[in-house]
Amino acid sequence: MAVKITQLEAENVKRVKAVQLTPAESGLTVIGGRNNQGKTSVLDAIMWTLGGDKMKPGKPFRDGSMVPPRLWIELSNGIIVERSGDKSTLKVTDANGKKAGQTLLNTFVEQFALDMPKFMSSSSKEKARTLLRVIGLEDKIRQLDQDGQKAYNDRRAVGQIADQKEKYAKELPEYPDAPAEPVSAYELIQRQQAILAQNGENQRKRERVVVLEAERDRLGKELALLEERYKSVCADCETAAKDALDLLDESTEQLEADIQRIDAINEKVRTNQKKRQAMDEADELWEEYEGLTQKLEELRNETRRLLEEAKLPLPGLSVDNWELTYNGQPWDCMSGSDQLKVSTAIVRALNPECGFVLLDKLEQMDLQSLREFGAWMEAEGLQGIATRVSTGGECSIIIEDGKAVGAEPEFDPEPVPGPAVPEWGDEF
Repeated sequence: MAVKITQLEAENVKRVKAVQLTPAESGLTVIGGRNNQGKTSVLDAIMWTLGGDKMKPGKPFRDGSMVPPRLWIELSNGIIVERSGDKSTLKVTDANGKKAGQTLLNTFVEQFALDMPKFMSSSSKEKARTLLRVIGLEDKIRQLDQDGQKAYNDRRAVGQIADQKEKYAKELPEYPDAPAEPVSAYELIQRQQAILAQNGENQRKRERVVVLEAERDRLGKELALLEERYKSVCADCETAAKDALDLLDESTEQLEADIQRIDAINEKVRTNQKKRQAMDEADELWEEYEGLTQKLEELRNETRRLLEEAKLPLPGLSVDNWELTYNGQPWDCMSGSDQLKVSTAIVRALNPECGFVLLDKLEQMDLQSLREFGAWMEAEGLQGIATRVSTGGECSIIIEDGKAVGAEPEFDPEPVPGPAVPEWGDEF
C-alpha cells in the first residue's frame, strides 16, 4: 500500500502558529485562505518534516515566537515523524516503536512529491527524461534518438552533395551531335607521320641530286684520270635526276584540320560524359538519401512503438523528440490542470510507495477544473494536499493568521455534466 499522511500538527513554523490537519485519504485536501496567512507554510512544514534538512526553510522559526517549531506527522504505515526543540531534531518511530531516521523515510517519500514546483519548473526535456526513466525506456530512446540524429545528419550531407552534383551537371553544356565515345585520331596521325616521312625522304633525294651534281663537276675536272668513274657517275646522275623529276610533295593541312576537328569533338564527348557522370552520381546520392529517409522513419516508428507498448503512468502521455506531450500537446500548450495531472502521475510513478503529493497555488484552476482534478486523484487513489487563495467551500480548512479556522461554503457548486464525479466532502 502506498504511504499517505493521516494526520499533521505544526506549530511556530514560518507563518504557522498552530495547525492540525487530517487530510482525506484520497483526492484533494485544499488548504484555503487569503494571501500571506500561512497556507504555503503548512506545505513547507510537511516538506521539512519528511524531506530532511535539505528542505528546511531558510527561516523556519515564526516571527515573534519564543517557542521553537514543533512538527508531528502520522503516516498510514504507522510511522510517526517529529521535529522539535531548538535544533528541530528529527525523530522517526516505526509502527513497532523502533527508532529510525531519514533513511527510512527516503524509501517511500518521493522528493518531487514534496516539491512539485521543482519538477514542474524543469525543462520539457528533463520532464521527458524523467518519464522515460520511469517506464524504463530512457537508454533505448536515447540510442534510437542518437541513431536517428546520425541518419538525419548523414541524409542532410548526402542531400547537399547530391544537390551540388545536380546543379554542376545542369550548368555543364551538352552537345547532342557529339558521339557517345571520344573519336580516335590514331589513324590520321599515322597517315600524317607517313606523309611527313615520305616528304623527308623526298628531301633527302633532292639533296642527293645536289651532292651528285657537285661530285660530277669535281670528277669532270678529274675526267682524264677518272674517265671510267666519270661515266659511271654520269649514269647515276641521270638516274637520280629522273627519280627526282616526278616527285610531288603532299600537303598535311587537311589532316591537321581533321585532327583539330577530332579534338573539338572529343572535348564535347568528354563534356557530355562529365554531365552524365555527375547526373549518375547525383541519382546514386538521391537513392542513398531515400534509404536514409526510410531508416530515419523506421527509427521513429520504433520509438513510437516502444512508447505505445510502454506502461505509461497516464493515458495520452508520451514523448516526442525528447519533449513531454499529453494528448498530443507539448508542455507549454497544456492547461494548468493538465500540467498538474501530468506532473502528479509522473511523480507518483517515480516512487509508487509514495501515495501523496503537495500542490501549491491551485487558484490557477477554476472550480470546475479543480473538481475534475480532485476526482481524478481520488480515482487514482492519490492523496493531494494543496493550497489555494480562497475561503470558499472547496477548501477543507481555512488558514487565517497562521491558524486553522472553519471553512464556510461560499458557493453552490453546479453539477458536473456526464459521469458522476466523486464528492470531496460535505462542503463541496
